Formats: sequence, C-alpha cells, structure tokens
Amino acid sequence: MTEIIKEYTNGELTIVWKPKSCIHAGECVKTLPKVYKPKEKPWITISNATTQELKAQIKKCPSGALRYYMNNKK
Repeated sequence: MTEIIKEYTNGELTIVWKPKSCIHAGECVKTLPKVYKPKEKPWITISNATTQELKAQIKKCPSGALRYYMNNKK
C-alpha cells in the first residue's frame, strides 16, 4: 500500500503532510488555528499565515508529519 502524502503551497513554500505519521498532538492547530482546521476539507489553508509563521510552526511538529520545502530550493 502506498503512503498518502498531501502538499499545500503558497507559491513560496510547500507544506508536506504525511497523515500516517501524525500523532494528533494538535501543535499545528494550537499555534495557527486560522491555517489548520481539522474539521474542514482541505484542512490546511496555507494562505492564512506568512511563510515565516508556517516555517516556525512546522518546526514544532512533534511527529514530523508536517514538513516543508521552499519552492525555489527543491
């Protein structure tokens, strides 16, 4: 079975989410509730935060389910 990987981009940064790795600690929702809305689809609205805010939050993800890459450095 292949792993599901979702990507969300704002043009400058792309968030990579691996649902199977997520431990549902909620750090993303607590830190940026305007971006991460688990009851909505898509659940990530990347345009609701700056690239710097997103990078700082993703670094706090305890499971590593959320990662990012800069689109100009892939």
